[in-house]
Amino acid sequence: MAIKHKSFRDSVDKMFTHAAGLMSLPPGLEEKIRVCNSTYTVRFGVRLRGEIQTFTGYRSVHSEHMEPVKGGIRYSMDVNQDEVEALAALMTYKCALVEVPFGGSKGGLRIDPREWNEDELERITRRFTYELSRRNLISPSQNVPAPDMGTGEREMAWMADAYKRLHPDDINAKACVTGKPRTAGGIDGRVEATGRGVQYALREFFRHDDVMKRAGLEGGLAGKRVVVQGLGNVGYHAALFLSQEDKALITTVIERDGAVSNPRGLDVGALKAHIAATGGVEGFTGGDFRPEGLAALEDECDVLIPAAVESVIHADNADRIRAKVIVEAANGPVTADADAILKHKGVVIIPDMYANSGGVTVSYFEWVKNLSQISLGRLERRHEEARARVLVEELERLSADTGLNWTLSKGFKEAFLTGADELELVRSGLDDTMREAFGKMKEVWVNNSKVDDMRTAAYVVAIRRISNVYGSLGL
Repeated sequence: MAIKHKSFRDSVDKMFTHAAGLMSLPPGLEEKIRVCNSTYTVRFGVRLRGEIQTFTGYRSVHSEHMEPVKGGIRYSMDVNQDEVEALAALMTYKCALVEVPFGGSKGGLRIDPREWNEDELERITRRFTYELSRRNLISPSQNVPAPDMGTGEREMAWMADAYKRLHPDDINAKACVTGKPRTAGGIDGRVEATGRGVQYALREFFRHDDVMKRAGLEGGLAGKRVVVQGLGNVGYHAALFLSQEDKALITTVIERDGAVSNPRGLDVGALKAHIAATGGVEGFTGGDFRPEGLAALEDECDVLIPAAVESVIHADNADRIRAKVIVEAANGPVTADADAILKHKGVVIIPDMYANSGGVTVSYFEWVKNLSQISLGRLERRHEEARARVLVEELERLSADTGLNWTLSKGFKEAFLTGADELELVRSGLDDTMREAFGKMKEVWVNNSKVDDMRTAAYVVAIRRISNVYGSLGL
């Protein structure tokens, strides 16, 4: 008999309750932090293909301890109220963990975007934006959506434009959503942000010998075997950066139609191009294909990165997982029941609220950029270059005057004399955020005897910060 799995919302609540039970919170505060404040359900019609098509959408606000609230909007036929509320809760804890000053929100539209052409999707998106705007569920100061599964820069540009048309006097209108194209007020590095954050999370993990030992690992990322489930935006960028920059081996990629493997490492760029051309991994000549894709989650590897949907690792398959570290690039890919099984096996899980927080972190940078009306680095870049040039010229003068006759290497000189652009500043800010958050989690994990895993440590850090905010507000 198959095991009945807990819902995603049940898993989030169970993990939260476990962590909160280890803390001494004031009476009633645990419940206040846990519950979702509100969920709006909208049903609207759009005339398409000669008839009125009715769509159902959701926008959930979990916590307004800080405003605006923040969270993506996904387009999927699997969208439902429980899922949206669970994701909104996760956004609250995620923002608190990485110290991004937002509350948590999430939205979704029950639609398969592959069934509609671009013009139809634009009309649907603009109408959805209108419905959200009427309830202040999209606003630079109250509720700021972002891309999620099934949406991207294009949809965010449509939403931003629709909001501006509804609020022509709002000078901050571009900040109503994040994840926009660069030409529409977006920020360099936002598309790669979540995948880049996964890379930075793994780099930070491998900087700490005591943490690696808990997973039975040593050394660096180079040569480590990595299995990636889902080569969408997040999985692709994570796999690309890990293979190209850290020399990890992407040995298996799992997609809808199956899995493709190569023990010497897959060419991630070539595989992505093949998927774009054919719709799947079958037929890719750089590896061996298996039609039972999800079974490849059980492949022996050092690092497993589930980067698609929630609950793919559950009580039925957790005991067969042979990864040493699981990095939750997706939201909730490991259920609460599977989490307990994996913990007992000694598998270290880098939790979703930390591992995939790159998206909301860089969204915060974009929001700040939109409010300030100026690109990151624009004021200081040339000043930094001028100061560096003064130093280089003085060193070269001293060399000539003293007869040392040494010269700076061309590569060093060029790098030193070039001021940081927006992308470099975004990556620097994200790297700093991931390092700081990891340090806070590790501090709780290592020093609190009641906390025996990184996920619980992440919840404790997040709950403590939310509790402190409520305390300052008099609650």
